[in-house]
Amino acid sequence: MSLLKRILLTVLLLGSQLVQAQQDKEALEFSVMVWNIWHGGKSDYIGRDGVEDVIGIIKASEADMVLMIETYGSGKRIADALGYHFHLIAKPGTLLDDPAVNLSILSKFPLGKRVDLYRYFNIGGIEVALGEHERIMLFDTWLNYQPWEDQPELMDKSGAELVEWEKSGTREKEVTTILKELQPYLSTTDETPLILGGDFNVWSHLDWTEATKQVHKGKVVPWWTTMQFSNAGLQDSFREANPDPLTHPGVSWGMPGKKDDHRIDYLLYKGNRLEVIASEIHKVDYNQSFNYKGKTFTFPSDHGFVWTKFKLNYK
Repeated sequence: MSLLKRILLTVLLLGSQLVQAQQDKEALEFSVMVWNIWHGGKSDYIGRDGVEDVIGIIKASEADMVLMIETYGSGKRIADALGYHFHLIAKPGTLLDDPAVNLSILSKFPLGKRVDLYRYFNIGGIEVALGEHERIMLFDTWLNYQPWEDQPELMDKSGAELVEWEKSGTREKEVTTILKELQPYLSTTDETPLILGGDFNVWSHLDWTEATKQVHKGKVVPWWTTMQFSNAGLQDSFREANPDPLTHPGVSWGMPGKKDDHRIDYLLYKGNRLEVIASEIHKVDYNQSFNYKGKTFTFPSDHGFVWTKFKLNYK
């Protein structure tokens, strides 16, 4: 190879490395998990302590942040085992292992100011510092499960009637209040992106469409709850990464021996600098063998977990 060719090759290689270094500076990748661990991972139905399986599964997932539901005293133990920062969504001063507290947030990244709104049992949030100048807001949510039917498509109701039935419980008040109180954070997502996840206990309008009506007894249902979050500008990370609900239904809840498998757990986001790289939902029946990332666990919950990898483009 001539000297000129060697010089040109070196210049090209250095240029490629500089471009890659610049791209690395312009974006940060991180992953978020939302998981209802069921009675603190120690369900009476299982009859054993499944917290070590919760810890092992989170560790294997390499999630940078975890939105936990049904924490019930186990959150601090899990966070300590993983070496994560821990925020209990409860009245300040509450014992961190209080068995009555539903929601918590775990993070590899440092935590900033907390956000208390509506009711601690239903929602709470905290600022997460991704770097010296970058922040995101994380919110963890649980919505009441009533009204519920294992197979709502079998109810003698049209799609519109199912929507009205869905609103007959407490969700309308919960969702309306939550979105109203979230508005200051939803309006500033260009500066500070927002991720909201949780157990919504309701089906998605993105799954009950014209394309899927053959599996829903011919019904198309614009479910009210998920529509409200969508109308507020929040995007469904799993459905964005997996747009076909027939090939990727994303079942996140169901009990053995029943026909009640549905996607009711979500990771939503808002912010034009956030991009979804990948999103997965993993579930097997509780107390069954779960093979994940080359390891085997006994699945400790009736809910599967949603895991999404994001890219944050720097300002």
